Amino acid sequence: MSDKHTKTNGAPTRRAYLMYGGTVAVGGFLAGCSAVSDDSSTATDTPSEETDSDESYTVSMEPMGPVEFEEPPERWLPYSEGYADMGVALGQADGMLGIGQVGEYYTYFYDELPGVDIDRDRLAENELVANEMSKELFYELDADVHLIDTEMLKHWFDWNQDDIEEIRGNVAPFIGNLGFRRSDDWHDYRYYTMYEAFEKVAATFRERERYEAFADLHEEFISAIQAELPPASDRPSVLLTFEHNDEPEAFSPYRLNDKGTSKKQWRDVGVADALAGTDIENISTTERTKLDYEGLLDVDPDVLLIRGHERKSRSEFRETVLAYMKEHPVGSELEPVKGGRVYRGGPIKQGPIQNLFLTERAAKQAYPETFGDLSDDTELFDRQRVANIINGDI
Repeated sequence: MSDKHTKTNGAPTRRAYLMYGGTVAVGGFLAGCSAVSDDSSTATDTPSEETDSDESYTVSMEPMGPVEFEEPPERWLPYSEGYADMGVALGQADGMLGIGQVGEYYTYFYDELPGVDIDRDRLAENELVANEMSKELFYELDADVHLIDTEMLKHWFDWNQDDIEEIRGNVAPFIGNLGFRRSDDWHDYRYYTMYEAFEKVAATFRERERYEAFADLHEEFISAIQAELPPASDRPSVLLTFEHNDEPEAFSPYRLNDKGTSKKQWRDVGVADALAGTDIENISTTERTKLDYEGLLDVDPDVLLIRGHERKSRSEFRETVLAYMKEHPVGSELEPVKGGRVYRGGPIKQGPIQNLFLTERAAKQAYPETFGDLSDDTELFDRQRVANIINGDI
């Protein structure tokens, strides 16, 4: 291990310019999202914080609090695919060193964006979970910042505060907030919407212009979709579940009113939660309830979404999962199975680029008569405009 990573007698480390604590003045780094989306700020939100001096700036995000930087980080390490997508959106793909689980980072969306690419081989080599979340890998990768919620490290991977302080002090700070769902008992600190978290990441990389361009695009896109939605009484009820098997028998339920970022597209397109009014709980670290086919039949939504199949194409999903359900003695009685309205449910974690594609998909799944069927080539947002923002042509 290199001497530059050795911490002795409290002496400054090579990351000594990364400081914690102290008073943080409220800056002007405010949210730029539309009120039409659940990503808009509320009266209880505090604005993003960024302070400037001649040599440093500060970004504050729960649970870590204020973090001071002398210069924008170049080498960065996310755990969540959503934070990876945020970094890519801000033009930082070349500096991404690894990821939590590369198999859950769905990058095929980038194939539709000219000039946008990532090094999947490098991410696979430096997959944190495959390397047992070892501190040695953190030292080896030598990132300038870790986009990782430290409380997640404690509750998912048995890190303790000493482990976190060791890596923070000898390698680089942490900044991040796990918000893809809001049903974990241990997450007793502030949550952030997707664009609030995206704003914090943009502040970290000093990429305000790209962030604002994405926020403007997002606002226009969501506004355009919502302007075409039918009355609430004519919108479908949707049940979002998880089951990765091709011959599913039990399904983990999600509540769309959970407000986690993984359900953002469904809230934005205004569908009804099929579990509303039931006592069925949202999946979480401790809640692992599953519904069998009889349970699904009790709910019997208009649209059934099944996560865990993002590596399949639309046709592959229909030829495996839906085909099995059509032959199932109970599953075949479900209205969405009869009508062929069983779809892939999308990734569990998503960032702003992925969310554009997933919102387009959700609009088509819920309202094919308005936005076009999934099988057509109708595009609801400008791919080239997205690519231009990522590539710095704003």
